Amino acid sequence: MSAVAQPLERRVVAHPSALKVQAQVTVPTPRAAAPATVAARPRTPPPAWLVQVIAWALGLAVFVGLWAFIAKFGRIPDPASVFKEAVVLFSDPFYRKGPNDQGIGWNVLTSLGRVAIGFGAAALVGIPLGFIIGRFKFLADMAAPIIALLKPVSPLAWLPIGLLLFKAANPAAIYVIFICSLWPMIVNTAVGVRQIPQDYLNVARVLNLSEWKVFTKILFPAVLPYMLTGVRLSIGVAWLVIVAAEMLTGGVGIGFWVWDEWNNLKVDHILIAIFTIGIVGLVLEQALIFIAKRVSHGVNA
Repeated sequence: MSAVAQPLERRVVAHPSALKVQAQVTVPTPRAAAPATVAARPRTPPPAWLVQVIAWALGLAVFVGLWAFIAKFGRIPDPASVFKEAVVLFSDPFYRKGPNDQGIGWNVLTSLGRVAIGFGAAALVGIPLGFIIGRFKFLADMAAPIIALLKPVSPLAWLPIGLLLFKAANPAAIYVIFICSLWPMIVNTAVGVRQIPQDYLNVARVLNLSEWKVFTKILFPAVLPYMLTGVRLSIGVAWLVIVAAEMLTGGVGIGFWVWDEWNNLKVDHILIAIFTIGIVGLVLEQALIFIAKRVSHGVNA
């Protein structure tokens, strides 16, 4: 009788001491990571306008300090006395006590009126002339020696010619403003026209555009920044010239007012006039910069 072999089950029984040792073995848990340090945020810089205001304030403080230091030597009035006198002057700037005795406000307005007429006439002549000179090389070559000859002439050298032509002080002063304001507008406008790429003009020629179309569609938008720069320079020249011209022509105007105060030995009034002239010139320039930005934005839109 054959016997079938049965597989034997082998049971391994762990010894109680081994279980005890296994129970005592603990798996080490990973150490908690140290909290990451948060990087310090960079300081936000102050606004640009605040930095500019602080710079202006420091500049003015240094200027007033130097002025006060120089005033100690007795040559010029100190800032405090000039400020007090300015308060008195501008408390009634538009008084009238005679044809040549008027407040500082009337004198400034009279000078601005002359500047407006002379500068406006120069713009009406200078800007178109600059376009023509820049557009045609032969005309540019013709005008170059004339501009080079007359541009450096001092404004006061033109005043006797104005008096000879007009026989009166007021139109002579306007004439001087006109002549001296002319050159920056002519030169800058002509330079702007010459900076236009020739390819633009070649395309206009291929399309058979009229000269008016070339001006309105190509020349004017491209030349506008140069033209406005010339206008801004010219208004500064005009305001500078009228003060010098009025000192010699007399009558009413901020230039004559300065000369009259010198004859009366009122140095504090002269300093007030100097600051007034500077502030008015700054306002005129900033106004033209604002207009130039708006016009340029409108053309490029």
